Amino acid sequence: MFTGIIEEVGCVVAFTLGVDAWKLQVAALNIPSQVALGDSVAVNGCCLTVTRFDAGQVWFDVLAETRRLTNFAELQPGAAVNLELSLRPSSRLGGHFVTGHIDALGRIAVLESRGHDCYLRVTVPVGFDQYLVAKGSVAIDGISLTVAEVAPAACAVWLIPTTLAATNIKTKKVGDAVNLEFDLLAKYVEKLAAPRSI
Repeated sequence: MFTGIIEEVGCVVAFTLGVDAWKLQVAALNIPSQVALGDSVAVNGCCLTVTRFDAGQVWFDVLAETRRLTNFAELQPGAAVNLELSLRPSSRLGGHFVTGHIDALGRIAVLESRGHDCYLRVTVPVGFDQYLVAKGSVAIDGISLTVAEVAPAACAVWLIPTTLAATNIKTKKVGDAVNLEFDLLAKYVEKLAAPRSI
C-alpha cells in the first residue's frame, strides 16, 4: 500500500528481457539505502518487488503482463521514474490509498502553464471515467492528485510547483503514456452496487 506521495525520481539504467522475466534496473540516491530484498516499491505507481540492490541502484523483475499494461513498455535508459516506498503503519497518509495495481494506461493530452499554475489533462480509456469524480483522487504515474475536471474519456488536474519539482511530470510531454490507478473506494462501490443474480 502506498500514498501517492513521491519520495524520489529515479533514472532507468536498463530494462531488458532476461531468461525468466523482464529486468528493470533503476538508479536512485536515497531509495536503495532504505530497501531490503522482497520489499515493495512503487515505480511510476506500479508495485514492484526488490530483487537486488546496492548503494545506488535497485533491480526489479517485471512480468510481461505488467509491461504490457503499463507505460513500462516505453521505458528507455535515462527515463525518469517516480519512486515511493510502501506505507508503514506509523506513517502519515499525505495522499490517498494507492495499491500499486495499475488500472489503465492514459496519454497526456495537455500539459501547459496557465498563468502561474500547471494544467494536466489525461485521456482515460473507455469505461474507466466512471471511477472519476471532481475533487476525488486519482494516481497518475503513482502521484496522488485531486481531480479538477472530468470529461468523457478524460480527466484534468492542476499541479503545484512542488509536484512538478519532485516528480517525473517535468520530463513528460503531450502524447506520453502515464499509468492510471483509480480510487479503490469507487471500484468497491461499483462492485457492491452491481445487480446480483441468485
